[in-house]
Amino acid sequence: MGLLDRISRLVRANVNSLVNGAEDPEKTLQQAVAEMQGDLVSMRQAVAQAIATQKRTERQNEQAARAAQEWYNRAQMALKKGEEEVARDALVRRQTYDQNARRLSQQVAQHSEIVKKLKANMMALESQLADARTKKDMYIARAQAASSSAKLNERMMGAAGAIGAFEKMEARVMELEAQAEVASELLTDPIEKQFTQIESQQNVEAQLAQMKANLLESEGRGAAFLPPERS
Repeated sequence: MGLLDRISRLVRANVNSLVNGAEDPEKTLQQAVAEMQGDLVSMRQAVAQAIATQKRTERQNEQAARAAQEWYNRAQMALKKGEEEVARDALVRRQTYDQNARRLSQQVAQHSEIVKKLKANMMALESQLADARTKKDMYIARAQAASSSAKLNERMMGAAGAIGAFEKMEARVMELEAQAEVASELLTDPIEKQFTQIESQQNVEAQLAQMKANLLESEGRGAAFLPPERS
């Protein structure tokens, strides 16, 4: 096996190893996009849950605020009737609801910030997912083109090997033909070869003499038809 043939086989083996050993690019990209889609679903669920919690806290805050205002109004009514002790008890109840309303109001503000951040993260993930889908299609197309190119190069390498085999065969045939020609010359009798050359030369001389005779005859016929000169 020649050096060029060995190198060609080695390159083809390495290409096959890379193509067969690598992960499926299309499957890998689709899995990555699917994971991002799952993350987006989880993010949307978290946003929905945070919004629901915020609304529930807002309703509790409103109820506590209304209860505090209602007990304040009762305290005023009791005080107008001269029932100071009842008014005092109503203000105590009012204070409890008011403190609860303040605590819930802080929770509403905190939930509002959480929802705001979650929505921002969700929008960023949606943008990343859209970009990933676009790049996935582009990279899959490039991967398929690269795979086709690798297969084409492999076939071209195989064709180059076949062409090399034909070239070697042609050189071998030419060598055999030259050897046959030399052997034919060696087998020819030298004396017979000389006679063959002499006969060939005599044939040429005979043809040349015939051509000269024909030319003289043609010139003689032309002179016979010339008109006589005037004196």
